[in-house]
Amino acid sequence: MTRTTDGSDAPVPRRLLSAATRLFAERGYDRTSVQEIVEAAGVTKGALYHYFGSKEDLLHEVYARVLRVQQERLDAFADADEPVQTRLRAAAADVVVTTIENLEDAEIFFRSMHHLSPEKHKQVRAERRRYHERFRALVEEGQRTGVFSTATPADLVVDYHFGSVHHLSTWYRPEGALTKREVADHLADLLMRALRF
Repeated sequence: MTRTTDGSDAPVPRRLLSAATRLFAERGYDRTSVQEIVEAAGVTKGALYHYFGSKEDLLHEVYARVLRVQQERLDAFADADEPVQTRLRAAAADVVVTTIENLEDAEIFFRSMHHLSPEKHKQVRAERRRYHERFRALVEEGQRTGVFSTATPADLVVDYHFGSVHHLSTWYRPEGALTKREVADHLADLLMRALRF
């Protein structure tokens, strides 16, 4: 197997994603060519088109791989045999931690998503909507069962939290005053306070 520029012997799809992520971050999606990606990954164009079909598919996968992890983790929290307030707080903190752990991917995607075709854009919106709806269902469960206040609509509570999450890339720095866990705890606590009576 050909070694990548970073010396990795990872599987070809992972090598392509790693190279694309680095190049998109350094140069921008629109200024990165397919040839540059395959050279950085140490593979042929045929390999890229076999696994991804297009540069656009790579951009979509940069985001989709993060969202898949977040969806799996949210589903596990939501399905746990715990009080709803415990499940919601855990999910609220987790999406902050996993976003910070994949901050470059999120930043690349939100900066470049306007390059997606209408079909891919629709697919991304559907994937994000599924995540948000599962998260909102936890808020609604708590409101319906009298655990959470109904003073603020569930949609607004969810938008408030995810607005904070989506802006993490504009200010969070690993070397900053707060760790990812501290940021997650603060934002999760803010969400829970919004639901108190």
